[in-house]
Amino acid sequence: MNPVIVLVRPQLGENIGKAARAMLNFGLTEMRLVSPRDGWPNPSAGPAASGADVVLERATVFESVADAVADCAQVYATTVRKRGVTKPVVTPEEAARDVRAASGRSAILFGPERSGLDTDDVALARTIITVPINPEFGSLNLAQAVILVAYEWSKGAQLASPPATELEPPAPQDELEGMIGQLEAMLEHSGYYFPPDRVPTTRRTLRTMLTKPGWTSQELRTFRGVLSALRGRKLHRNE
Repeated sequence: MNPVIVLVRPQLGENIGKAARAMLNFGLTEMRLVSPRDGWPNPSAGPAASGADVVLERATVFESVADAVADCAQVYATTVRKRGVTKPVVTPEEAARDVRAASGRSAILFGPERSGLDTDDVALARTIITVPINPEFGSLNLAQAVILVAYEWSKGAQLASPPATELEPPAPQDELEGMIGQLEAMLEHSGYYFPPDRVPTTRRTLRTMLTKPGWTSQELRTFRGVLSALRGRKLHRNE
């Protein structure tokens, strides 16, 4: 079963909304709130959720962490340090694997924005989740912490990939040659190819650059339009 995301004493509605957005991105929809500072529902959460309204609409509120996780067989606490509590410590990837293998419900606790989970909160968990992080700057905001865990969960959840964007086919070679020929003629007329003994190398380098990207017909037409505009401007100046 999908894990439950429990936000413990969250402070700002915007952060609750951003956490909901992070959850839904990776297929998680059940959010539980423990004593949100500004109450619930919070009008600031909706805009920050950017469309993850289903998560906010289903969110439930509890007075204590114990109540919020009462039906969960596995409880994880996300924290940078153990805070004096001796418990198994795993990465988000290991936690996701354990949640998928567990037979009961799992809950993952996230602490308040300013201070994180306190010792009593962590004491209710059976396992601690932490991530390798810069020891000189171990600050993650609430949504960042949620998205790290949710992403690892999604890797084994077989979520559908975003639909691929249909790309235009590469242009035929004769269209590419036409564009290169136009550019070379303009460069030769402008005196770009100099000194003479470097001309073959310069032409080869230019051709290599222009044949790398796999131009579409539209891109070639656009670029040739640019060249024509530049040529027209030069002729106008010469007049």
